[in-house]
Amino acid sequence: MYVIFEGIDTTGKSTQVALFAQRNHNVLATKEPGGTPTGIKLREMLLGGALKGSFNAELFLFLADRALHYDTVVKPVRNERLVISDRGFLSGIAYACANHCEVDGEFLLQMNRLALEENYPEKMVLFLTNETLIKTRLSAKVHDAIEERGVSYLLQIQDIMRRVVKTLPIQVLEVDASHEIETIYKQIEEFLND
Repeated sequence: MYVIFEGIDTTGKSTQVALFAQRNHNVLATKEPGGTPTGIKLREMLLGGALKGSFNAELFLFLADRALHYDTVVKPVRNERLVISDRGFLSGIAYACANHCEVDGEFLLQMNRLALEENYPEKMVLFLTNETLIKTRLSAKVHDAIEERGVSYLLQIQDIMRRVVKTLPIQVLEVDASHEIETIYKQIEEFLND
């Protein structure tokens, strides 16, 4: 089964992905961007700000990473293992829409379907946060090029994610990122086993 853990920065996605991989031998933990050796290089370019100012270059690098990741990491094992990806196409769509409002959301969905070979994940977990929690967690870390855009930008991304996810043919669990790590883990575990 293929599952994506989505949400803006600081919501605890990576913590939960790591926990599931640690506690379940059948889990393949991965991420976008950066789930392949080439993807690591693309991630450095994307999050390091190397493409700042070129929306199309950024969009196509994200899509290239997604296509390579799906084809070489997810597709070969999704029927035998539980593949959990830290981020996926929902982030790509939300960030693209926030940066270029004139971009057609349906076009972005089509481009992502192409990158995923028309194969959405079976389930998605959407981590939700609030302004206070973002500020607290951001103050404890070094910011990448996305996080430097600010709290209101991140909340705008979260709003877009919530709107887009309602249009998708995927089972979605929304979790409150302010809850305890173990509480969130158990909630997700029940959702994945359902």
